[in-house]
Amino acid sequence: MPSPQKQPRAKPLETFANPAPHRDYRIHMEIPEFSCLCPKTGQPDFAVLTLDYIPDKLCVELKSLKLYIWSFRDEGHFHEDVANRILDDLARATRPRFMRLTARFYVRGGIFTNVVAEHCKKGWQPAATIELAEFPAQSNTRG
Repeated sequence: MPSPQKQPRAKPLETFANPAPHRDYRIHMEIPEFSCLCPKTGQPDFAVLTLDYIPDKLCVELKSLKLYIWSFRDEGHFHEDVANRILDDLARATRPRFMRLTARFYVRGGIFTNVVAEHCKKGWQPAATIELAEFPAQSNTRG
């Protein structure tokens, strides 16, 4: 039976230089096909991950993020463990000003689980919020 393990990821997270480090701007990513295994039953767990971050000097490269996310498919993790582990790994790789990972797991045992984990760079203060349109949840089509 798979169990949560604190080992390095098989696929490293690659980064590239932030093209606008002088500005706070939000990067929003939706990862609708996350899966891992239940550490108790070995059955698959599925989630939609939403990553929002304000980069500092580095941004995460998308192909490496995809391969990193796929590397969880054969591992057993509790929802809370895997969401925090992904946030920690991403924050370690990119050292963002701010990062939030929301993991919306599909139903297991009649219960939906949402885990929201955040990282904030020490001393960083966000600019005042200007209310604009939000990003609606995406489906597999954008039309």
